[in-house]
Amino acid sequence: MNALVFVLLGYLLGSLPFAVIVSKAFGLADPRSFGSGNPGATNVLRSGNKLAALLTLVGDAAKGWLAIWLAGKWGGDSLGVAAAGIAAFFGHAFPVFLKFKGGKGVATALGVLAGFNGWLALICASVWLLVALVTRYSSLAALLAAVSAPVATAWLGSGKEALMAVTAMSVILILRHRDNIKRLLAGTEGRIGGKKQSD
Repeated sequence: MNALVFVLLGYLLGSLPFAVIVSKAFGLADPRSFGSGNPGATNVLRSGNKLAALLTLVGDAAKGWLAIWLAGKWGGDSLGVAAAGIAAFFGHAFPVFLKFKGGKGVATALGVLAGFNGWLALICASVWLLVALVTRYSSLAALLAAVSAPVATAWLGSGKEALMAVTAMSVILILRHRDNIKRLLAGTEGRIGGKKQSD
């Protein structure tokens, strides 16, 4: 029963659309109306407002971390904590407040990783940053970070429940980037800072 409560809590937290909330607060266009159409930090960055993009990134990551923290704070076992984390990720990807059409979940996944293990989040963030700096492909950075996440989780010994949750998030992240993968293979994927970049 506790696991179900934490799933609901995590999902509702994850469903908070910070890209839309922050954009509205800054008087910016709805991020679903331009660029990739994804309500995420990368698309908010296309508005030209770096602070709004940063706040969106922080908010999306924080809700993933908060779901994990609250589950642990309120007595959740390892299964309940893992369930809260994966539910937060699903909430971002399929938010009830946006008719189940959300972002790809990279920042929220990072927050969930931080909730499981700070070193885990640091490793995956480092992979993302290194790939993004070298290639300037946000999507490729996200894909390689997703691939590295389960490996890092197992290596750090974060537990089987966390490993299952992280693996599930990684698989879903990769599937939600399938259009980006096609563009990467075709050489048409936009780069960070480019006008037609896709996140």
